[in-house]
Parts: sequence; C-alpha cells; structure tokens
Amino acid sequence: MSNVWFITGASKGFGREFALAALERGDQVAATARNTDTLSDLVEQYSDAVLPVQLDVTDRDQVFAAVKSAHETFGRIDVVINNAGYGLFGTVEEITEQQLRDQLETNLFGVFHVTQAVLPILREQRAGHIIQISTIGGIAAFPALGGYHASKWALEGMTEALAQEVAGFGIKVTLVEPGGFATDWSGASAVVADTHPAYAALHENMAARLAQVVLPEPVGFKSAILQVVDAEEPPLRVFFGEGPTQLAPQVYQQRLAEWAEWAHVSKAAEGK
Repeated sequence: MSNVWFITGASKGFGREFALAALERGDQVAATARNTDTLSDLVEQYSDAVLPVQLDVTDRDQVFAAVKSAHETFGRIDVVINNAGYGLFGTVEEITEQQLRDQLETNLFGVFHVTQAVLPILREQRAGHIIQISTIGGIAAFPALGGYHASKWALEGMTEALAQEVAGFGIKVTLVEPGGFATDWSGASAVVADTHPAYAALHENMAARLAQVVLPEPVGFKSAILQVVDAEEPPLRVFFGEGPTQLAPQVYQQRLAEWAEWAHVSKAAEGK
C-alpha cells in the first residue's frame, strides 16, 4: 500500500528531495510551500499524486486548514515531515528580539502547529510517522547561531517528549539531524543580523573557516528518508551525513567529562 505524505517546505532543498522520494515510488504527497508556483513542476509530472498547498507554518489556522485539505483529498495521512525552516545568523548580542521571535515562530511553533493538527488524525488511524527535521545544531552549538540553536534545541526536547506521549497510539516519531549540505539554508533563505564591531574578529574567523568547507549535495536524501520511513522500528534520532557522526561523540564525551569533574559540586547542592 502506498503512503500519503504531508511535507512542509517542499519547494526546495531537503523538502523537495523528500517529496521526490515519495512520488518516485508511487506515494502521494501533500506538498506545502509559501508559493505553490514553486511546486508546478511536481504537479505537471505527477498529476493527482501531488496536492500543492499554500502554507505559512506560522499561521496556525492556515496549518489546520492545510492538514484538513490533505486528509480530505487522500483519505489519510501516513508520514508527516516538518521541514520548513530557515537559518538566523548573528551572535546573541547582535540578533534582535524580533528576529529571535520570528525564528521561533517558524522553526518551533510552525512544527508545533503542524504536529497538533495531525495528531487527531494519526491517533484515530492508530498509525503514522512524524518526522521533525532538526540538525546537528540541535545537539551542538556554534558561535553566531544562538537564535537558530534555540529553536532546534527546543524542537529536540519537545519531540523527545512527544515520542513518549504518542507511542501508545501506534505513532512513530523521528528527529532527522543533518549535517551541512549545499542548500539554501545559509543563502537567500537566511536572516543575517547587523554585525557589531566587537564581534568582527569572530565573524572573520568563521567566514575563513567556512570558505574552506565544500558542502555535499543532498543526493542521498531520497534513499535515506525512505529507509527511515520504511523501518519497522524507526529511530528517535538519526544523523544525515557523516559530519554529525564524527562530531557528536566529541560533544558528548566533553559533556560527560565536565559533569564528572564537577560532580563534587553536584553533591554539594544536596548538602553532601
């Protein structure tokens, strides 16, 4: 039996790869984008297998209407991929309050809206798979990305709790944590805060380091997402790309070592 997918941010990047993965094997997709003209080629090639839906994930009413439309059109929803999001670049001192609020509205509350909209359907079906697109930046942090990390670390915590809450309904939950790939995330889609002279050296150093990095294209994303979707027992967390598999052990080893080093303070907090 083919699956019905609901994918946010399906116009480009990871979202486009996920939509193609589903459509190429005969599944049906409710593909959302702020501008549905960007989905016209998918509709032209795959016809009724694609339902293009105009959606701004920060608009809660629009999210619920989009999910309702997808459910009414296809009769069910099997796979939900919360992919819509963007990068916010700037140190914690540089970013504005509004920039941070906007980041959270899309990267966190957008996911929240979609998740709440689909859960009644998935609970009634007693089946479904919610996939949240996080990042290696959901477990590790880097300079000048504090606002972005805030959105993704919050997403990780919310999703881990969600997985425990809905397991009894037969609903599966996965956090996909990609490393760096050649997408528009750090390009035209990104928001960049005004720089402060005090952080000029930091930005110069980061720019020099990034200039030496050649990011891979997400050519394997179609195969990777299908393996996650088709798994009988999918993971709660999975990395996409080799970079995170190398970085994560270092991050956790450092944390464990620091906690152990300061264990005497932990005991002191209990009066021991």
